[in-house]
Amino acid sequence: MSHVLGVSGAVPGRAHPQHEITAAFADLVLGAEPPGSPKRRLLEQVHASAGVRTRHLALPLTEYAGLAGFGAANDVFIEVGLALGRQVIEQALRSAGLAPADVDLLATTTVTGVAAPSLDARLVGPLGLRDDVKRVPMFGLGCVAGAAGIARLHDHLRGDPDGVAVLLSVELCSLTVQRGDASAANLVGSALFGDGAAAVVLVGDRRAAAMGVERSTPRVVATRSRLYPDSERVMGWDIGGTGFRLVLAATVADLVDKYLADDVELFLAGHGLRTGDVGTWVAHPGGPKVIEAIERALDLPPDALDVTRQSLAEVGNLSSSSVLHVLQRTLRDNPPGDRRPAVLLAMGPGFCSELVLLEW
Repeated sequence: MSHVLGVSGAVPGRAHPQHEITAAFADLVLGAEPPGSPKRRLLEQVHASAGVRTRHLALPLTEYAGLAGFGAANDVFIEVGLALGRQVIEQALRSAGLAPADVDLLATTTVTGVAAPSLDARLVGPLGLRDDVKRVPMFGLGCVAGAAGIARLHDHLRGDPDGVAVLLSVELCSLTVQRGDASAANLVGSALFGDGAAAVVLVGDRRAAAMGVERSTPRVVATRSRLYPDSERVMGWDIGGTGFRLVLAATVADLVDKYLADDVELFLAGHGLRTGDVGTWVAHPGGPKVIEAIERALDLPPDALDVTRQSLAEVGNLSSSSVLHVLQRTLRDNPPGDRRPAVLLAMGPGFCSELVLLEW
């Protein structure tokens, strides 16, 4: 097993209620479309039904209209992303009782900006990481990457049980909202996605034993990846001169209904478990319809995804960072008391899912 010793999430300091973002992004997305027009009413309806009360944004609302194209937005991504990334890694390491020099592997994931050198390389010096730290920048996994990142760190630590590995997720989704694009995907994106970052610290078995880690610490037992057939255009980006243009089909919830129950049942059965044996569900907050589809597919109790819904309401969908924020909230506010196993799950471009079985 690998052991989760620290989880930290952060959002930019600028918080706005959903109605303020709706008003500002309506002008951005629809341009000169007059108040009360059908397109504006549709945008307002989409924003009101997104299950989001508040979002934190990388820039002041008034500055989004003045961003001069993809390059300017990406410069903001690098600047704000580095600040948030450093913050969450430092917090996660403190929580784990580890120093930056202890880190053997740093993996970073994002799908809302690009950087070369990558964010991990730019953080080595400011954080005080060793110059021989292994770096694994990941791009393109999208919303699934928080769960997939934990899974891949677990894979690494099975082969390096003395190791310390850190996952960093940085997602500044507001920088990808397209100007003058009234497509359904852009309307949903402007309503649902927020900005944030998260970091997780995992250690291998031997390192945990040497540190005297308590058995109550979350442990990764196993993982499962699944890529669904003929689903490439369900979710992702079309990347062009204006940056990242969201691809988001209306069939996401349908795929959850079709595949998730069998995936979870097969995964758990391999460990002598059934869905009813799981005491805690740590699910990515894809949106209200996706959350409802997860509940429906897995036949969950009404309160099973309360933490997921709270995260969506308070910060929006943070892409790959979201499930890590949900994990942090779960460990902070709802520590498991009955020692039943937990499942952490997320879905993303591919279309795909990632399942992580945890023990507490």
